[in-house]
Amino acid sequence: MPGHTYHVGPRGLCRGAALTLVFASVLATAAATGALPREDDTGTEMKARSVSSALGPVDREEIADAIAEAEAAGKSGTDAAEEVVSRSGDRWGAVYDEREYEEFEQALDGSYTGVGISARRSARGEVTVSGVQPGGPADRAGVRTGDLLRTVDGRTVGRRPVAEVVALLRGDHAKAAEGSSVVLGLGRGSRSWTTTLRRARLSVDPVSVRQLGRSPSSAVLIKVAAFTKGAGTEVRDAVDGAPGGAGILLDLRANAGGLVTEAVAASSAFLDGGLVATYDVHGEERALYAEPGGDTGRPLVVLVDGGTMSAAELLTGALQDRGRAVTVGSRTFGKGSVQMPSKLPGGSVAELTVGHYRTPAGHSIEGSGITPDVGAAGPEAQQRGETVLSGLGGGS
Repeated sequence: MPGHTYHVGPRGLCRGAALTLVFASVLATAAATGALPREDDTGTEMKARSVSSALGPVDREEIADAIAEAEAAGKSGTDAAEEVVSRSGDRWGAVYDEREYEEFEQALDGSYTGVGISARRSARGEVTVSGVQPGGPADRAGVRTGDLLRTVDGRTVGRRPVAEVVALLRGDHAKAAEGSSVVLGLGRGSRSWTTTLRRARLSVDPVSVRQLGRSPSSAVLIKVAAFTKGAGTEVRDAVDGAPGGAGILLDLRANAGGLVTEAVAASSAFLDGGLVATYDVHGEERALYAEPGGDTGRPLVVLVDGGTMSAAELLTGALQDRGRAVTVGSRTFGKGSVQMPSKLPGGSVAELTVGHYRTPAGHSIEGSGITPDVGAAGPEAQQRGETVLSGLGGGS
């Protein structure tokens, strides 16, 4: 499973949460630079040259000075940078060493090193396996969704935060490589057992599509797990390939975001151009627009919950504000901030908050999230969504 070492100390929750969102969802947080990524730009090179010195409440020079002082004293420059960012109060700020950022970049392509499971805390307070990637190490070992996760490498999971459990699954710098092993203690009913898994390089398809009924005009469910590279095109292809007259149930639940460019591309499947969102970078306002030619007549319902974040919230807000979709579920997470990456001395990279997104109607997402049009929680959300879609004439 993607994740990252959970750091206890100055960065603690802030860095652990930010990195978990990145790796646990196989995504990268929205990297809105001076100009959002273009087709002729590539990864770090584009990001590095689009960034100036001042980044949010703490600037690059201050971080660079802290790194230099730490390394002169024989200490970790990355740890020193993390401490500076932590003091800045930037909730989503993070510092990555070279290896971490390489994983970050690979996550943009929907690939990661792990065992192929995701975890969550159940209503009873237990950490359970919430998903198993087909063909991955966990799947081959017989791990199933719903299994209890009791120990990781002998460490009791207990009441540890899920982010910390993810970190244990991911392993530290020396142990996270492809082929490294991790021992899981699992439970299923009255059975308890341990299994040793070897981490592998895994790829995840961010978009899955299925028809909800047997009728040719049955509604189509499009589940977007994360907005990694290519996700927007996959959504457009799924809409284009849906039967005529069939409604779309767009499932963005537990989608922790990804590339803003992909969310905008996905919006173009449902909008005929027009505003998707505005955002600011160091006080300068920019705007994001959908491409023209989207399907504006097909009934559309969007499913959201507390795990719908960042780029997924941006898409939700656009479809809701412009009256294109009925949103169903529970209030979204509320991450509407813009992070910008900057290369640091020694190869580390800092991602600091430089602005915030707003929906077409001017609503800020940060801290407040999006309230759906129709409230529903848990398994009931999809049922309610299908009912709403049927009422819109979108099939069943």
